[in-house]
Amino acid sequence: MEPIFSLGIRSLWNELSHMPAGGVWWLNVDHQNDAINLVNQTVISQQQDANVAVITMSAQPKQAIKLDPTTGPEKIRLFSMPSSINGLNSLRRDLMCSINPENYFFILLSSDNAWENISTADLRHWISAMAKWTTRNKCSLLFVNVGNNNDKQFSLLVNEHRNLSGLASLRAQSDIHRFDVAFWCNEKGVTADQQLNVHWQNGTWYVVENAENAPQPRSDEKRVLSHIAVLEGAPALSENWQLFDNNEQLFEAARTAQAATIIFSLTQNGQINSIARQIHSLRRQRGSALKLIVRENQASLRATDERLLLGCGATLIIPWNAPLSRCLTMIESVQGAKFTRHVPEDISVLIDQMQPLKLRGYQPWDVFCSGISTLMNNALLPEDGKGVMVALRPVPGLRVEQALTLCRPNRMGDVVTLGENRLVLFLSFCRINDLDTALNHIFPLPVNDIFTNRMVWFEDSQIAAEILQMQAMRPEKWAKPLAATLDLNAVRQVRHEGQGWRRQPTPIALLDETPGEQTQ
Repeated sequence: MEPIFSLGIRSLWNELSHMPAGGVWWLNVDHQNDAINLVNQTVISQQQDANVAVITMSAQPKQAIKLDPTTGPEKIRLFSMPSSINGLNSLRRDLMCSINPENYFFILLSSDNAWENISTADLRHWISAMAKWTTRNKCSLLFVNVGNNNDKQFSLLVNEHRNLSGLASLRAQSDIHRFDVAFWCNEKGVTADQQLNVHWQNGTWYVVENAENAPQPRSDEKRVLSHIAVLEGAPALSENWQLFDNNEQLFEAARTAQAATIIFSLTQNGQINSIARQIHSLRRQRGSALKLIVRENQASLRATDERLLLGCGATLIIPWNAPLSRCLTMIESVQGAKFTRHVPEDISVLIDQMQPLKLRGYQPWDVFCSGISTLMNNALLPEDGKGVMVALRPVPGLRVEQALTLCRPNRMGDVVTLGENRLVLFLSFCRINDLDTALNHIFPLPVNDIFTNRMVWFEDSQIAAEILQMQAMRPEKWAKPLAATLDLNAVRQVRHEGQGWRRQPTPIALLDETPGEQTQ
């Protein structure tokens, strides 16, 4: 009979603790001390005749792992390994050089953020290889992953149920810990989406018995978890509303929700990335029934920021100028809605590809074409909404190099190049109806006084076709800016104030005497 191993948390249901031979279980833990305590309790929880081996990355195994003389296995095997992808890939071979893995329970304790510099592809390849190895050798592996960026790993691994038999996390929350189970598969069946409160006391992890530990059906559709600023000082509207002082508290509470409405508050542009990560984690981990809403309390969002939040899984974004009555109506309109859009597993892909080009100002012809071509091929950005490209030909008597000295793009992603006596300008995420306004901000003089005509492309297919023709142009037809304009910041002595440009004063020091003359 094949052995069944247990996780070291007392009073935990068998459906969430048993680990039969032939599988890989992944457990994320925030802190190293908690991970070591859990590993020791797991070792103690095994039968006296169980074959147990513990592998550590950072801690010395003999110092970290402690045996209890009164309970647990009679002996365990201790190993240490380097914290690298090469060490992980060699783990199976190295273990088989020392022991016969059949019917063994292996516990691998990682170092802090061991996977931080390891690619997603390498992570998945390693998990797949370990799953096949444990099945073939009829052994079990519990991987205890330590780190403060475990939400990223958790989101990536939710879809690895074909290779992982279980995925859970242990997170510290003030005076208690939350054991969050994405899925757990064993001889009792499959259990998913469960959260339990656990506590460390008197050298033991145990489940805190309360009503929340019952199996959790999707019965919270009417609950609304909201930042207190969303209601603009008004009290909670009903017993279903729960208000929080900040987005972090709201995010922690939302981790247990199944189909509730979660409303974040956005007051400044610097909050966008943190809210985007919180929304991405909730959408990936809690599913499509959650209604994730962002209320813009102050004007902070640009078009690219809205796309990022929606791409991370936001259901709705309420603009800053919507009154409270309109805000509540919009919240009511998404009740019962299911989120159906695809959310990429890695949020870094979204952040990188939802942002504009990391270029600004003048770029050589080939760099300009390459950057715009890459942007057009970005499938995560909306179709026909990536920007506007305009070619401007200067009036007779004005060289295109001279016209460039008047071109002062300030936004990241707005780039310009020269060629064929044309100034070609790409305005990232600009709409066609805003083109004239954008040009008036870029040029200090009326555009019609500088250029005699213009050609405009605003659809993806049009821009891509023109870029192909531009890439085919020979380098000798490219133009270069005047030497004095290579550093555009050096000639920016004007600023735009509302309706027009205003020249900045330049301080001039006056001497008390003329050179060569002596004071009488």
